[in-house]
Amino acid sequence: MKTRLLKFLVRDKIGIRKCLLSLFLQTRNYTTSEVYDYLKKQGFEVNYRGVSAMVGQMHTRLGILRIYLKREHRSYSLKEDHRDIVKMILTTPFSGKSLHPIP
Repeated sequence: MKTRLLKFLVRDKIGIRKCLLSLFLQTRNYTTSEVYDYLKKQGFEVNYRGVSAMVGQMHTRLGILRIYLKREHRSYSLKEDHRDIVKMILTTPFSGKSLHPIP
């Protein structure tokens, strides 16, 4: 899991993936719409479909998100057993440079 997460972040040229992971570190559930709004407020130029694809990739390929199915919307949260690994990776110095600070 750690290797997959590092590969996911290596392709992060503008810091959006790190920002998204830091959002999910907050113990809360987020819908794709809430994630989209958050990234827009952080200054990222994103579209809704791209955000949806990125969250879906984190759920299916990385396996770090838990999904909650509601009537109209899905919401996602970081799985508890992956929280420490994500924290460690986000606090470790990273060779890629980000244009956006992580909150």
